[in-house]
Amino acid sequence: MTASGEAARRPPARRPTIKDIARRAGVSESAVSFALNGRPGVSDRTRARIRRVAQELGWQASSAARALSGDRADCVGLVLARPARTLGVESFFLQLVSGIQEVFSAHRTALLLQVVPDLAAECALYRRWWAERRVDGVLVVDPRTEDPRPQLLVSLSLPAVVVGGLATPGPDSAPPPLPTVWADDAKAMARILDHLHGLGHRRIVHVAGLPELAHTARRIRSLRSEAARRGLDTGQVRSVTTDYSDAEGAEATRRLLDTAAPPTAIIYDNDVMAVAGASVAAERGIPVPRGLSIVAWDDSPLCRVTHPRLTALGRDTAGFGRLAAEELRAVLDGGPVRAVQGELPHLEERESTGAP
Repeated sequence: MTASGEAARRPPARRPTIKDIARRAGVSESAVSFALNGRPGVSDRTRARIRRVAQELGWQASSAARALSGDRADCVGLVLARPARTLGVESFFLQLVSGIQEVFSAHRTALLLQVVPDLAAECALYRRWWAERRVDGVLVVDPRTEDPRPQLLVSLSLPAVVVGGLATPGPDSAPPPLPTVWADDAKAMARILDHLHGLGHRRIVHVAGLPELAHTARRIRSLRSEAARRGLDTGQVRSVTTDYSDAEGAEATRRLLDTAAPPTAIIYDNDVMAVAGASVAAERGIPVPRGLSIVAWDDSPLCRVTHPRLTALGRDTAGFGRLAAEELRAVLDGGPVRAVQGELPHLEERESTGAP
């Protein structure tokens, strides 16, 4: 038999147990349990010997057993309820998760990530995690305008932090049902409109993402109010919604360019739609920026390697993830319910925007 065949038939290594530690240390199993769980009942000398033996054997406490005993599972959950095809091309979530993981890995806390098809499946998963005591808390992303998740999590007493904010907090706002980490989408949109209006654009369209998302609604409202404040025609400054994919971004661009008075500037809600829009302009021989100015909501390497390079909102997405993770750690330690604002994005002006 070959070495690989022998390896395939070899039984899996057995995990060391409390019984193994007790046998090696020459003590009872109850003494091992007391020592490893920090409970009284054994001398300091015996406790040190038991812990040394446990380390030598490579013993680790079972997260499931800790959860059943009422201790922490040392695991937090993150559920993404979005079309899989959009997650595959967006860099935003990869950067967000990297920031989240950076915080939790430093504290030896696992991140349980799961993708589900819709909000109902996400709520069902929270109920299962709660029943199984699988996670200590969760990070809730993509807040909706009508969102059942905060109330569900409050009713389950499952600690959670909403990433993105259910509504833009204000001085007279009601306190959020859950702690939130939010970004000021209204001011970010105002910065973009300042830039385009200053260049002379008056026909501006916002190619937005999913209409049910709270941040999409905030951006649409901000575009409308900022246009009105500048005296712009709200029929020519407007928003259209998509699913964030490059296909729908390209299709929306084609429809807009086919209108009788096409926009002179388009704001896209992510980088992949902006690149798709630039490709449509190139197909039609429309020069960027002389024939069409393009702005991407999120900066990324895509925006910097496209020709011409795309003007984009730059923000520290990984830092936003770290902020959310630190807030959840604070909640797990008994911190208050509060709304924490992330840094305001800045506009990276590049070659894709100019005078119409």
